[in-house]
This record gives sequence, C-alpha cells and structure tokens, in this order.
Amino acid sequence: MACNQRGGWRLRTPTREAGWKVLQNFVRSAGLAYASSRNIDFGPSCRSNVSTLSPYIRHRLVTESEVVAAVLERHSVVAAEKFIQEVCWRTYWKGWLEQHPQVWSAYLNDLMAARETLRNDTALAVGVAAAECGDTSVACFNTWARELAETGYLHNHARMWFASIWIFTLRLPWVLGADFFMRHLLDGDPASNTLSWRWVAGLHTQGKIYLARPDNVAAYTNERFKPGPDEFVAVATPLTDAAPLHHTPLRAADVIPNESRVVLLITEEDLSPETWPLDGAHICGAALYRPGYMGAAPSNLVQTFKKAAMVDALQRAAAIWNLPTSEVATARALAAFAQSCGANCAVTAMVPVGYLRPDFDALVGAAAESGYPVKQILRPWDSHFWPHAKAGFFSLSTRIPAVLTTLALNPGNK
Repeated sequence: MACNQRGGWRLRTPTREAGWKVLQNFVRSAGLAYASSRNIDFGPSCRSNVSTLSPYIRHRLVTESEVVAAVLERHSVVAAEKFIQEVCWRTYWKGWLEQHPQVWSAYLNDLMAARETLRNDTALAVGVAAAECGDTSVACFNTWARELAETGYLHNHARMWFASIWIFTLRLPWVLGADFFMRHLLDGDPASNTLSWRWVAGLHTQGKIYLARPDNVAAYTNERFKPGPDEFVAVATPLTDAAPLHHTPLRAADVIPNESRVVLLITEEDLSPETWPLDGAHICGAALYRPGYMGAAPSNLVQTFKKAAMVDALQRAAAIWNLPTSEVATARALAAFAQSCGANCAVTAMVPVGYLRPDFDALVGAAAESGYPVKQILRPWDSHFWPHAKAGFFSLSTRIPAVLTTLALNPGNK
C-alpha cells in the first residue's frame, strides 16, 4: 500500500487552535480510508493514515465530543465506526481505571519496587538501559525506542509490538516499560498507558496476551522491517496478578449553585475550559494548577508540550472572559486569588485517577477548609460512557451509537 508522504509526523504546536487544524485536515479520511489502513505503521515520515490527534485529545485541547461531532458531519457512524471506537478506547480505559483505582496504586507500588531492584541488579539495569536507548538485538524495537524518544509518538500498533517484545522477548519488568512510555509520550495517559501494557502482558484480560509475531510486523510495517523467525519469542506465559479486582463506584460530579462567582481552576487533564458545563456560573478569574512531578520527570519534549498547552488554556480563558489569571500550587494561594477576584469557589474538570489525583485531592480538601471549595464538574461524554467501562471494551463499544444519540452527536441515528 502506498503512503501519502505529506502526512509525516512533526512535533505538534500545543494549542487548541492547532489541534482543530489537525482535526479538520484529518476528517475526510476518518471513514473507510481510516478503517482500511489504520493498522499500518509506515514510519514517522508518513502518518496520513492516522489522525495524530492523540496529544490534543489526551489533554482535551480538543475534546472527544468535538472530534466525533466533526467526523459525523462528514461520515456515518457505520463508515466511521473504527475511528470512533479508537476514540472510545481511551474513554474506556479512563472509565475502567476510575472504577478500579487499586490497579493504579498497585502499578505505582510495583514501579517503586522495580526501580529499587534496578539500583541493585546490574544485569537488569544494563538490559533496561539498552532497551530505552534502542541498543538491543531486535532491530525494529531499537528503531521504535529511538523514534519515541525523538518524537514523543509511536503508532498504536508499534506500541503493542514494543510492549510485547519488552515483556516477553527481552524479559524486562512491564512496569518499567510502561514508565518509559509515560516519560516520553506526548499523549501519555495514566489509564490508557498502564492498562494497555497490562493488556499486552495478560493482566487486564486474565490469561490473554498480545504476542508480537515477525510476519505481523512485516505485513503491518509495509515490510520496512522483516524480523527473522527467531527474533521474537514464539511462545509466552501470561503474567499474573496476585490481588483480586474490586469495583469502586464512580464519583458524582459536584453541583454548582446558580449565580456562583467562580474561579476556573485549570489542570493538564482538561485544557478547554470554554466547553466546560458551567451552569450559568459567573466567571471572575482563571488559575492554573501545576504541581511538581512524582518520581522520574517526563522528557523535555513532554514537559515543553504540557507547559505550553496549559499556558494556551489559561490565555484563552483570560481572553474569552476578560479575566485576571494566576498560577497556584497550594490551597492558600488558590484561596487568596479567589478572594482577590471576589469568587466564592473554584470550578475544575474532574481529575481522574493518575499522577495528579493525590496532590489534587489534598488541594481540594485544604481549599474546602479555607472556605473556598473546589467544585469538580464531569463532562457529559464521561458521565454517559464511564458507567459502561466495568468489564471488557465490548460492553462499552456496543453502546456507542446509543450514547452518541443521547449526546446529540448522532442525529437521526445515521
């Protein structure tokens, strides 16, 4: 299959405006053309067969609802089914982790233990360093490791192959591979990343692994790579989880009283405050919450993207509503800013399970004690899809058309 060379990967401008341009350039290809070629990794010089919207959707510079609405203006739900499902996979992962937060806690504990082992196990440290630098015996894996570090992006199929080779061929701890991805992916998301690695390892769907095969890599890289028959492990045993899963009810969104005077509290989790459901609140300020990093910091590429994206969101809020702005790291700073604006509370998009949640929950608790509560809203997209993310993806995917109709994104059920 030929590739449109005009669609090569390049570092994306981290603004909402740039995200909309990427979306508009892709919309015409989101139907059957996407379905037929989406699994092929042509390499970084050609990404015209995929949207490359993931860094924008991950930070909600452009939202899932906006992406699907734009696609359905041009395609039917049937024609765009595969693309819409890909958008919903991210939603599924986030909704599932919200209802199984102990999986995230276990990942963090296992990651800390693995990092400690690295300090004492020279052979493991050498193996992990070689994998991260792209200096292993597997040529395609090396290319992907370098591509990830240089660009902050990998094709989804390459991510699956990479994880499989890391776990089963190189026999490295999966949590260290997931951490490597989180530090380098511009679209790195705690739920999508952690649970995708667990899925490959056989932990998400117990006993079912994803095993990279030489013929599959050759076919779906357009024969850019032709691994030998013995280059990957051919048989592998799924990893096992000691702790049983238990379900945690979803949190309810807060109610914003009518005529509330609010400060918008913006985090990296949702950078389109102009589309938040604010229920007629009077907006009198915008603050950016940007705490420090837990553990190993993201790459310079990722940090630069996140910082610029957050600044873009704050500047947009200031321009749209003519607001004073601030950056806050503590409840005391938030309360002082809210008071200076004449606000009686802050409003933010709900922060999902992940790195940001513990510090943010502490901020919310301290803010409430200071007399300036933080109200957390939930987008309709999440409130309608997350309850269906209790089991496998199929239980959510079968409800996509009905939910899109409820959200007025599929008028006439076309």
